[in-house]
Amino acid sequence: MDAPLDPRLTWALPDPGSMARTAELEPLVTRVLAPNPSGMTLDGTNTYVVGAPGSGQAVLVDPGPDDAAHLAAVEEALAARDARCVAVLVTHHHGDHAEAALPWGERFGAQVAAADPAVAGPGGRVLGQGERLRLAGTALDVVATPGHCADHLAFRVESGAVLVGDHVLGRGTSVISHPEGDVIAYLESLRRVYDLGPSALYCGHGPELTEDPLAVLDYYLAHRGFREQQVLAAVADGARSVDDLVATIYAAVPREVWPAAAASTRSMLDKLALEGRLTVSGDEVRPA
Repeated sequence: MDAPLDPRLTWALPDPGSMARTAELEPLVTRVLAPNPSGMTLDGTNTYVVGAPGSGQAVLVDPGPDDAAHLAAVEEALAARDARCVAVLVTHHHGDHAEAALPWGERFGAQVAAADPAVAGPGGRVLGQGERLRLAGTALDVVATPGHCADHLAFRVESGAVLVGDHVLGRGTSVISHPEGDVIAYLESLRRVYDLGPSALYCGHGPELTEDPLAVLDYYLAHRGFREQQVLAAVADGARSVDDLVATIYAAVPREVWPAAAASTRSMLDKLALEGRLTVSGDEVRPA
C-alpha cells in the first residue's frame, strides 16, 4: 500500500511556529492567531474576523481560548476594520475553539451561535445545515460537517472560501475523536465541502489553504481510505488491540500524538465493525 501524497508538501506554506499573529486573508476575512500552540493545535487556534469592509460590523468565528492577549489582538483587528462585533460563531464545542464564546459574546453584546445549544448559551442561536446568516454586510452559509465531533460546522463566505474549523487542518490531518467522532459522517462531510468548490480553506489550526483546496480534500479522502486499509492489513497480520494498531500504523509518528491516533483508530474500528469487516469488542479486534 502506498500512502497518498499530500499536495501541501510542495506548497510555500509558512514553517511551523512562523505564522503571523494577524493576517488579512481577503477583504472579507482577517485571521488572528491565538497564543495556544501545541502538538494538537499546531501554531494555535485561528480566530476569524469576518465582515464587509466599510460595514462597521464584523463576526468572530471561533474566538478560541479566553485569553487576555488574544482578546487584545482580536480587538485590534476589529479596530483596524473600524468594526464592532455583532455575532460570535463557533464551529464546534472543543475548548480551544469555544472557550471564549460566551464571555466574549457578553463583552461585545453579541449573540453566540453554534450547533450545540450549550455552546450557544442562554439567548444564543442554534445553527443547522443550509442556514444563511446575513451579518456584517455579508452572508455566511452554514455547512454541517459532523465527523471530527457531532456538532461540527463550517461556514462558507461570499468569496467562496470556507472556514472549516477542525474538519481540515493547515498541516497534517484531523483527529476523528472517539467516541464522539464518526468516520462515516466525516467522509460524507468532506464530500459536502468538496461539492461547494471552495476557493480557499481557512482552517481552525495551521495556515490557510489557497493553492488547490480540492486537491487537499482529495488527499483527505484518500488518506482515510489508506488508514482503513492499514487497519485491515494489520489485523490480518495479527494485531489484536488498539495499542497494537497504533504502534504498527503510527510507528513513525511522535508518541505525543499517539493518544489522538488511538482516538481516530477507535473511530475507524467502529466503521469497520458496522460494515461487518472486523469484530470489535472494547479495545480488542479480530477478523470478521
